[in-house]
Amino acid sequence: MQVRAQQHDTLDALCWRHLGATANVVEVALELNPGLADLGPILPHGLLVNLPETTATPTKTAQVVSLWD
Repeated sequence: MQVRAQQHDTLDALCWRHLGATANVVEVALELNPGLADLGPILPHGLLVNLPETTATPTKTAQVVSLWD
């Protein structure tokens, strides 16, 4: 999916706004967009960024242990 960066956007803010997650998503987005890291932390306004599809984002669940059952 391609999205446009808004003014003062960072890659993690872009991932959070469109995909609802940043864990492992930012790394995949950097792989999909060669040279994106060279632009610095603040993305240029209007830049098209390729984001991974929502089905490609892994979901992690934490195992919860209860001490009192």
